[in-house]
Amino acid sequence: MSQTVKQLLEDIVRKDWIDYNGHMTDSAYAIVFSMAVDRLMIELGITVDFRNQYHYSIYTLETHLVFIKEAHEGQGLRVTIQLLDYDAKRLHAFFVMENDKGDRLATSEQMLMGMDMNEGRPAPFPPSIKTRIENMANDYQSHPMPNEAGRKIGIRKKQ
Repeated sequence: MSQTVKQLLEDIVRKDWIDYNGHMTDSAYAIVFSMAVDRLMIELGITVDFRNQYHYSIYTLETHLVFIKEAHEGQGLRVTIQLLDYDAKRLHAFFVMENDKGDRLATSEQMLMGMDMNEGRPAPFPPSIKTRIENMANDYQSHPMPNEAGRKIGIRKKQ
């Protein structure tokens, strides 16, 4: 694992995540990446207490999942993050799910938004959160853009 990516989550493929094809269902991949976003919020200082006190959270605006390899029941999983970009209210994050052998299983590119929960509107990151985001961004400054980032979905027409 690269020293510039941060591991957020470790888990195993649970029995109730297995579908009729005998591997992890697509919705379970989304659950795992959502759990990783929750861990990211904690890393940034947006804990339950913080949310309750400041009525501030992060919402997911957009996500793009790429399925690379099947995951099977009992298999170990880990999710890492690479922060691609940020501004006053948004984070552009790239998550990678790997199995316990280090094989890439899936990626999730996400746009996340800081939200004032009282107003139900986007709001700038509070100073303490902004500082942690800036520190995280510095860690990824020289890391290359992942191949899956910025991909567009569509059917390529033969010419």
